[in-house]
Amino acid sequence: MALTHFDGKGDAHMVDVSDKAVTARIATAEAHITMAPETFDIISEGRAQKGDVLAVARLAGIMGAKKTPDLIPLCHPLPVSKVSVDLTLDPDLPGVRLEATVKTTGQTGVEMEALTAVSTAALTVYDMAKAVDKAMVIGGVRVILKDGGKSGRYEV
Repeated sequence: MALTHFDGKGDAHMVDVSDKAVTARIATAEAHITMAPETFDIISEGRAQKGDVLAVARLAGIMGAKKTPDLIPLCHPLPVSKVSVDLTLDPDLPGVRLEATVKTTGQTGVEMEALTAVSTAALTVYDMAKAVDKAMVIGGVRVILKDGGKSGRYEV
């Protein structure tokens, strides 16, 4: 299988999707951020100096999904019809589990938008809590669902 973002000469290019069918598309991505137990307590108890960490991270994730073509050079600008970002406090990490779902009706998928949403949200959690915990770790960023289009459904 060939990489689609390179032409016959090996030069990067934006894939031509003009011949693709317009279909309903959805993608979900996940990530997590682990932290010290004390940091987890500060976030879960709403004691972060910068404000409500999860609310701000949720908004950042939504904004990240909408800005994906501005950040990833070969992504098509898409009419995003829905972005949801869920952040769940998980004391077993300890940390936050993140999940983003993006929907559109178009000629290409929204996996990159979902990945950008969870990444941006996780980075925002880090930004808002780094004053108390610089050792937080963001990980597990991956697509767990993609549906719509010629390639069909992918689900972890």
